[in-house]
Amino acid sequence: MTTTRSTEEIAQQVNQWLNDVVIGLNLCPFAAKPQRNKQIKIFVSEATQEESLLEDILCQFLELESSTPEELETTLVVVPNMLEDFFDYNLFIDWVEALIKQQDWEGTFQLATFHPDYCFGGTDPEDDENLTNRSPYPVFHLIREESMEKVLKHYPNPEAIPDTNIARVESLTAEERRKLFPYLFS
Repeated sequence: MTTTRSTEEIAQQVNQWLNDVVIGLNLCPFAAKPQRNKQIKIFVSEATQEESLLEDILCQFLELESSTPEELETTLVVVPNMLEDFFDYNLFIDWVEALIKQQDWEGTFQLATFHPDYCFGGTDPEDDENLTNRSPYPVFHLIREESMEKVLKHYPNPEAIPDTNIARVESLTAEERRKLFPYLFS
């Protein structure tokens, strides 16, 4: 999948997805404010091997750890040159989770995951609900747990978010799908 697009073009494509899909469809009700305040970093990893990708992710966690939430709320690590197979991506998630544990960041950071071929357990690849986590490239979203807890305190019924998101993507017309997910529907 080695890409001919520049890291700037890739970051712009992910930013477009963030604005149009994640925020535009309100799939993550917490994303609009940090995006508006320019507190979301999109880091495009040029890694082509697992070790260098894990190193990039570690560096991004360390930057989050050394920043205040006001400076940097959250980071999206975009992986355009590897992990295009969803099975391989899923295996790599274990490495990132192990890194969080090894660095004693449990309770400090958590991981959200997105992939062009995202498929929730118990669903078929073509099921609509998978669209909620389908991104233009493999993405690891590094989240501050403290910030998430703060936002959830003020959010009514956060348990309903997944069902609300599924209903939202199921209601998209074919034209809306092509516009929002050009990398999936032509």
